[in-house]
Amino acid sequence: MSTAGHVENGSARLATRAALASVMTATLLIVLKGFAALQTDSVAMLGSLADSGLDLLASAISLYGVRVAALPADREHRFGHGKAEALAALVQVGIISVSAGAIAWRAIGRLVEGAATSEAELGIAVSLIAMAATFALLAYQRRVIACTGSIAIRTDHVHYQSDLLLNLSVIAALALDQYAGIRGADPVLGIMIALWLAWSAWKSSSHAVDQLMDKEWPEEKRKRFRQIAALHPDLKGVHELRTRTSGSRDFAQFHIWVDPSMSVRRAHVVMDEIEALLKPEFPDTEILIHLDPEGHVDPPTVPPASSEQETAAS
Repeated sequence: MSTAGHVENGSARLATRAALASVMTATLLIVLKGFAALQTDSVAMLGSLADSGLDLLASAISLYGVRVAALPADREHRFGHGKAEALAALVQVGIISVSAGAIAWRAIGRLVEGAATSEAELGIAVSLIAMAATFALLAYQRRVIACTGSIAIRTDHVHYQSDLLLNLSVIAALALDQYAGIRGADPVLGIMIALWLAWSAWKSSSHAVDQLMDKEWPEEKRKRFRQIAALHPDLKGVHELRTRTSGSRDFAQFHIWVDPSMSVRRAHVVMDEIEALLKPEFPDTEILIHLDPEGHVDPPTVPPASSEQETAAS
C-alpha cells in the first residue's frame, strides 16, 4: 500500500508541474502574439493569439483538475477524485470549440473585406519563438504523460501540438500575403486553423468521455492483466474481469477459481500473492478480487468478453 501511495503522489506531482509549465508557456505566448497581432493586423496571428489565450485558460483548468484528482479518497468519494481530470478535459474541449468558431467567423469577415497584413518579419519572428517554446513544452509533457497517463495533461498536449501547426500557418499566411501578394491567404489559413482546432477538440473529447463512462481498458492491456494473474500455481481460472480508469489511476476487479477444499486463510494468502504478481506491471491499479470455488459461476450481470470466456473455460 505504501509503495502504491508513493507512486500515486509522484504522479500527481509530475502532472501538477506539467500543468504549471503549460500555464507559464501560454502566458509567454500571449504577450508575444498580442504584440505581433497589433503590429501585423493578421487574422491568422489573431487566431493564434486566441488559441494561446484559451490555452492559458485551459491549462489553468487542467492545473485545477490534476490537483483535485490527486486528493486522496474520502468519505464522499470512496474511489478518489480521479474523474476531475476528465471533467477538466471536457471543459477544455468546450473552450477550444468556442475558439474555433470565433476564429472562423473573423477569418470569413476578413476574406470578404480583402484586407491586407503588415510587418511580416515581426510576425514570423514571433511565430518562430513561439514554436521553440511550444516544442520544449511538448517534449516535457510527453515524458509526464508516459509516467502518469494523465488525461488532463494529454488534452493539454493536444492544444500545444496544434499550436505548432498554428504558428506554421501564421508564417505561411504572412509570407504569402506580403511577399507573394496573395491577399486571401491569411484569412483562408485562418479558416483552416479554426477547422483544425475543432477537429482537435472532437478528438480530445473521446478520451474524457471514455473515462467518465468507465470504458474498459484496451483489450491488449486486459489480456496482459489476465495472463499475469493466471501465473499463480493455485489459481484454477480467472473470470468476470471488469476494468476502468479514473484520472491516472486504474481499477480492476475480477473473480478467481480455487480448490473448493482450500482454507479461507490460504485463499486469502493466494489473493495477496496474485496482487503482488500484478503490482509491478500495474502499479497504479486498485485491485479487487472475488473468491469462487472451482466451477462456480455467478449469473453474469453483463455479457463477458470472448477472451474471458476462453479463460474461464480453460
